[in-house]
Amino acid sequence: MSHQTGWGQHHPGQPAPQWGGWAPPPPRPGVIPLGPLQAGDVLSGAFTAFRRYWKPLTGVILLVQGIGILLVGAAIGIAGVGVDTRFAAVFDLPAGETPAAGDVAALLLYLAPVVVLMLVTMVLLTGMIAAVCPAVIQEAVLGRPTTFAAMWRRCWSRLPSVLGVLVCVGLLAGGPVLVLYAVCVPWLFTDGGVPPLPVLVLLLGVLLWMPAMLWLAVRFSLAPAVAVCEGLGPIASMRRSARLVGGGWWRTFGIAALGYLMAAVVGYAVQLPFTFLGMFALLPAVLATGEAGDPTTLLSGIAVYVACMMLGMAVGSVFQLGYPQLVLSLLYVDQRIRKENLAEALLTAATAPATAGPR
Repeated sequence: MSHQTGWGQHHPGQPAPQWGGWAPPPPRPGVIPLGPLQAGDVLSGAFTAFRRYWKPLTGVILLVQGIGILLVGAAIGIAGVGVDTRFAAVFDLPAGETPAAGDVAALLLYLAPVVVLMLVTMVLLTGMIAAVCPAVIQEAVLGRPTTFAAMWRRCWSRLPSVLGVLVCVGLLAGGPVLVLYAVCVPWLFTDGGVPPLPVLVLLLGVLLWMPAMLWLAVRFSLAPAVAVCEGLGPIASMRRSARLVGGGWWRTFGIAALGYLMAAVVGYAVQLPFTFLGMFALLPAVLATGEAGDPTTLLSGIAVYVACMMLGMAVGSVFQLGYPQLVLSLLYVDQRIRKENLAEALLTAATAPATAGPR
């Protein structure tokens, strides 16, 4: 796609954009002006992109969520058959009696696939969102329409590279914490050990590593957008992100933090009506049940309440998960405009006739 939109890597020697000062305002074919962006431009541009392209964004996110929920639900159902026979042997024991090692191992064996599948689902969901948002921004900055099918093909084709980025950054930033847990948790249960000491070592180690973890996360935060927009592999995308963020770490951190905060606030506001709706359905059921009422009425009210909560979480999570990635994608565009005169290439692509072929 980079040959169609001018989103390939920068070639040295291009002049920097001259918009600003007393010059006319930069052109705006899409959701942002094609010039160096202020924080407000990035945040409002992400809102506008979400509003204009909500159909493909919502479609991809909800589809991946739905597939993940079905897979995890099936795994929980299968595991429940075995857990039911082992749960009592581990937890429902007389006082002072310890469970057999075989029963504990069997219980963990039944639960392990569920945990692994949940982690894999979360990683895939994060990867698909991190892939679809830059693909949407590629069209949004040019003011071009797109479809769910086009975005699905686009993010699916770049998913391996984006997943590689997420795994590499996760291991680099969170690897030391995992090692610390691997050392301290067995130490905590060692016979004769002093429990406060491993807990103190774990907390101190995590606190000391958190600044480095945050620095690495921001430094490589533009790597998914690089992987999608420039077609690079995981390691090359991380190096490219580090160069783009270089000299602007605090600005990238500040705008990204505002994006995550706004996503949390708006997502919570979206969930509130569903929560109130569930409470209005549950309250009459509780009052009607009383002391001698039919418990079926109460169970129905609880089911409606849980369904409303789940629906609200699903709808709210679309914005909570998608908006921060749109902000990071626009930060990627802004850094390239500032450092590589991407605005000129984007303006040329925006005024050129649409090229046939998949986008």
